[in-house]
Amino acid sequence: MKTFLRQQLDRYAVRLQEIDFLLSREDIMSDMAQYRVLSREHAEVTQIAGRYARYQQREADLSNAQAMLDDPGLSDMAEMAEMASEEMADAQSELSQLEAELQRLLLPKDPDDVRNAFLEIRAGTGGDESALFAADLARMYTRYAEKVGWRCEIVSANESELGGYKEVVLRLAGDHVYGALKFESGGHRVQRVPATETQGRIHTSACTVAVLPEPDEAQAVQINPADLRIDTYRASGAGGQHINKTDSAVRITHLPTGIVAECQDDRSQHRNKAKALQVLSARIQEKERSERAAKDAATRKGLIGSGDRSDRIRTYNFPQGRWTDHRINLTLYKLNFIIEGDLDEPLTALRHAQEAEQLAELELGALP
Repeated sequence: MKTFLRQQLDRYAVRLQEIDFLLSREDIMSDMAQYRVLSREHAEVTQIAGRYARYQQREADLSNAQAMLDDPGLSDMAEMAEMASEEMADAQSELSQLEAELQRLLLPKDPDDVRNAFLEIRAGTGGDESALFAADLARMYTRYAEKVGWRCEIVSANESELGGYKEVVLRLAGDHVYGALKFESGGHRVQRVPATETQGRIHTSACTVAVLPEPDEAQAVQINPADLRIDTYRASGAGGQHINKTDSAVRITHLPTGIVAECQDDRSQHRNKAKALQVLSARIQEKERSERAAKDAATRKGLIGSGDRSDRIRTYNFPQGRWTDHRINLTLYKLNFIIEGDLDEPLTALRHAQEAEQLAELELGALP
């Protein structure tokens, strides 16, 4: 194990003792907010310290087994030598697994990773074909959500004449949704022969995707009501009988930023307003996040980049069956499976690329 990793891990044993002392104080329960913060940190630090203790134990086991093999007195004890060799092999295998696990545990965590997410898809260049591609992307993410057990609902949708989406906003709820999908934000380009093409020519069109963490209720209510303009209107679109009969759809404008959110999915104007407020809060927070990322990009260009939706991150080439993520130079010839919601391999590759980048930064920061 590299020296900088050991230095990081040694600190966790010390920190665990500090937290144990703080949690043992008689007055700790008088500040429940501080108690919850310390309790969460205690769980995280205990996990890392425990795995590191196991790593150190297996290192000792490996050293002892090696010492047995080096003992000249064992030359006539084949059974003992075989046992020592097996112990060494087992210890080396477990040490490799523990080191990889500890590296992941040490990486900085985004507190938003555990949150639900809003996924926005907007048609870009390409007209009707772009809107049809937006619908394909929405179905792709919806099917993946069903596969992993997330709940999925349409918050708002602006349909095109041919059945695609000019814009659609999905809410995905489940375990670590934002952490799994956050690298999907950016420009998605498609190359294929459109259904409207009569001469068989391949067209290129694009959509933009934005993945926003859903704020908790405390964050959502921090918006000043005086900064909002709320408009109601009659819902439109194919389907439900309530369409065009009641002013149930809601559009909310945040006047200081000009950010707009709308919802028309529910029969209830009250519930539509609540959903629109959630989306609005998420978009305001994303604006602040993007501004911070733009400042960071002046000194560092990470996997997410600036977070600008104009960044082209992905190409879906249907004639070749090729899917390419340009940020990590990954190409897979399984486009038909991916577009049907088989996203495990792409999402795993993106997560591993981020972990490698974070580990490199962690090592760089530990250098003198």
